[in-house]
Amino acid sequence: MRPKNRRTTATRERIAEALACESFFPITTIGLLHNSAKLILELTHPGKIYAIGDVHGCSDELNELLTLLELGQHDMVVFVGDLVNRGPNSREVLRIARNLPGCYCLLGNHELRLLKYRDSKDRSILKDYDWETIPKLGDEDWRFMREFHLNLHFPGLNTVIVHGGFLPNIPWDDQEANVVTQIQVYNKKTGSWGKRADISGGESWMKYWHGPPFVVSGHTPRSKVVRTKWSICIDTGCAYGGHLTAFELTERKIYQVKARQTYVSKSLSDSI
Repeated sequence: MRPKNRRTTATRERIAEALACESFFPITTIGLLHNSAKLILELTHPGKIYAIGDVHGCSDELNELLTLLELGQHDMVVFVGDLVNRGPNSREVLRIARNLPGCYCLLGNHELRLLKYRDSKDRSILKDYDWETIPKLGDEDWRFMREFHLNLHFPGLNTVIVHGGFLPNIPWDDQEANVVTQIQVYNKKTGSWGKRADISGGESWMKYWHGPPFVVSGHTPRSKVVRTKWSICIDTGCAYGGHLTAFELTERKIYQVKARQTYVSKSLSDSI
């Protein structure tokens, strides 16, 4: 069964207004970016479901991983976001994903920032490496990124796939796009959240997520797959010389390929 795609003209108009201003995008109005506020997948097809961690432009490793998976006719691939930047060939990664049958892409913080710049022309929001990616993207790449989804929910597996994660004290499907694409750590005492380097006393949001649902995420690169009872992070730092990882949801099985080289220097931790 194909996903139930819920979208309205009003939703698209609201997100167009949000893109034109400096505010972040609430989950209920993210529609223009990913074609639906929520995409509910009813698991009735016989295939496997593979979530693939942050690719970050590593097209050779992605091709190798897809070959390893030996995808069948009914199998599904879900990219957890951040297909672009850092690695050598963001455009090729987008082309592979765009032409892959049974594929869904989630919005990562890198795509979100690029799309915001595309509409606002605000250079101040960009990172240095964005300037390497932007000139290489064609119109079809920008259109494709606007179709990325905020999250995918598989009720039959009691599982949600999202790029970054969730705050523990708010229902997952009520959380805003800037939270779920960017959160790495959470400070329980202050309620603050953000990147690991920015939040004093912050700990991984995974420590505080007690489910349900079970959450599959990327965004926070580590030297190995990190898992708790109710979550798993599959960003294993391919662009940093680590691995590109896939997680098969129905059998809870891990597949990995080693990075061909270290494209960006960064020390990876194995702690949660």
